[in-house]
Amino acid sequence: MIKSIIKFFDKLEDRIRAKLTHKPLLYAFIGSVGVVSIWRGVWVIEDSLFMSGFESLILGIFITVMTGLFVSFFIGDNIIISGLKKDKRIDEKTEEEIIKEKGILEEIQKELNNIKEEIKNLKKN
Repeated sequence: MIKSIIKFFDKLEDRIRAKLTHKPLLYAFIGSVGVVSIWRGVWVIEDSLFMSGFESLILGIFITVMTGLFVSFFIGDNIIISGLKKDKRIDEKTEEEIIKEKGILEEIQKELNNIKEEIKNLKKN
């Protein structure tokens, strides 16, 4: 039962994301509303715990540093990597560039699968 519910929402999310990727401004707006709603909920819960702003700040920094999310959330791995490689951001790429990259990644995946098969065959022999 739970698996079918999870599968339903997973497929729903895939369909929604596929449609929204063609409308990045709408996607960004809907995503920002969701993120702000989550933060508002966290804010209201913290207010009810009578934490001061300073205590909340220290707790938040501690949690995000300990979980490894501090840098990746506020800067993002993709931004760091694209900056080092001097690549375009994903929102600056054309659909053709993204499709080309997808094809390259699929080829790499096929090669990796071939290598895995060869290793399995060598282990059998």
